[in-house]
Amino acid sequence: MDNGNQNPFQQGGDINQLQIAPNAIPGYTQNNNQNQPIRTANGGVISAPNKTANLIKTVLLVVFIVATLGLTCLAIVMYTNWQDAESDVDGKVSLAVAAAENKLRTKLEDEFAEKEKYPFTSLITPADLGSLSIEYPKTWSVYIPNDGNDGTNKFEAYLNPSYVGKVEKTSIFAIRLEITNTSTDKVKETYAGYVKKGTMSVSNTVVNGANVDVYTGTLPSKNQGIICIIKIRDKTATIQTDSLLFKDDFYKVLATVKFNA
Repeated sequence: MDNGNQNPFQQGGDINQLQIAPNAIPGYTQNNNQNQPIRTANGGVISAPNKTANLIKTVLLVVFIVATLGLTCLAIVMYTNWQDAESDVDGKVSLAVAAAENKLRTKLEDEFAEKEKYPFTSLITPADLGSLSIEYPKTWSVYIPNDGNDGTNKFEAYLNPSYVGKVEKTSIFAIRLEITNTSTDKVKETYAGYVKKGTMSVSNTVVNGANVDVYTGTLPSKNQGIICIIKIRDKTATIQTDSLLFKDDFYKVLATVKFNA
């Protein structure tokens, strides 16, 4: 019996041409909007894929990757800086240790050299020149070109560490000792002129119980030094250093001076 509806499964039909209307499926309602939820016949809702959520997840993943890379780079930079700083600190420590060792070595060498100066050795002038005596480091050398025994009543001595070089007015010696017949007042006048010019200063000290003048500054030789002027009867003794480097030695020697007034 033919009810007017063709059966696609009848003989001769093509199953590939079978079409089923979406509305013919029980419980299914067609939804052409993929962003809207799918509703079933009985009122249920099937949620559609959420593109916004996927986008947020993608953004968060990118942010996480970028942050991770940034922290990794920061860690590498900080580690490199730390290594550089550690190397710099190690270098500074090494330099400080070397400087301290050099300072200690220099101090010990200076102390040894100072101890080697003692006991001092004595130098004494002839009796007619006041028997002036001084004590000086035993490690120094002495050159006496004029011992006062030639009738000139003049005594000259030059003292220096290690050896005494050529004697000239501009030479530098640790100690120069000279005794002459020149009056003390006349010698002082010469140095008073330097004081007036401002190239030297004058002070007083006691030597062998007598007040004496000590001049410090630019000597007639243009060297920076110190000279002490001592009156011995009718003669004048001058004790001089040609360099302020010997200032301490100068005053130690000066403290040992003795003479017959």
